[in-house]
Amino acid sequence: MKIAVVTDSTSYLTPQEVADNDIHVVPIPVIIDGKVYQEGVDIKTADFYANMKSFKSFPSTSQPPVGEMVAFYNRLGEQGYDAVISIHLASTISGFYNSLMNMRDMVDNIKLYPYDSQITVRLMGYLAIEAARMAKAGHSVEEILARLDDLRASMGEYFIVDDLQNLVRGGRLSNASAFIGSVLRIKPLLTFDDQSHEIVAFEKVRSIKKALARVEHLFAEAQSKVDYPLRAIIVQGNNLAAAEDWKQKLQQIYPDMPIDITYFGPVIGAHLGDKSLALAWLKDIDKAY
Repeated sequence: MKIAVVTDSTSYLTPQEVADNDIHVVPIPVIIDGKVYQEGVDIKTADFYANMKSFKSFPSTSQPPVGEMVAFYNRLGEQGYDAVISIHLASTISGFYNSLMNMRDMVDNIKLYPYDSQITVRLMGYLAIEAARMAKAGHSVEEILARLDDLRASMGEYFIVDDLQNLVRGGRLSNASAFIGSVLRIKPLLTFDDQSHEIVAFEKVRSIKKALARVEHLFAEAQSKVDYPLRAIIVQGNNLAAAEDWKQKLQQIYPDMPIDITYFGPVIGAHLGDKSLALAWLKDIDKAY
């Protein structure tokens, strides 16, 4: 069976990773001042952040049109694929996954398996990479989905944002009321709740220094509870210098752990805002299997 692997642009894979693993990437639309852009196609992340303060209205995001997605999957079938595993951002922050579930019967000549990553950004990217590697190696759909479930169960993440305004406006924060009206310099810590898989603000910390230290402590706790190798990912929204400093510190603590730096592109940056940081992790796909 020939299996295609699809993900969306919020996985923020590099062009080399996409090419090397034969991954198909669907751009997520971003609407800025009434104009629709396709993430990763006609809007650059650097330009998005540089112009963020001049936007006349709050940027919003959308889903790719159903008709376009049906045609896209059917083209994969015409190219000789028998099945497609389509891995997308958490269903709790986007309706895209549920839309794909509803359109399965509309796809004629290929078996569609939508997969809810329950996350986004680089963690989702590693799910896509592992799925593509397994597809190339001849594994079945069932084996690949089981591996994705295992990887998904190993994931963790904490976000540090400058303020919650963008998340509140976009309706992406489930318990925003408890954190609104905080005094200046408070750094809300966010995570995906283990049960609801929604983004929740669970703690307020004074100063970025204390926020970083708190996340480091939470990561150390998580790392101490597992018996498999982890890969860590620092994600930044127009905050590369801070991410590089943080990586240097973490690499001294965990010299044998691979630590990546990646970014929040326009779709996620529209909700987290400028200067956001995150520390995420999952089972290291290069060592654990």
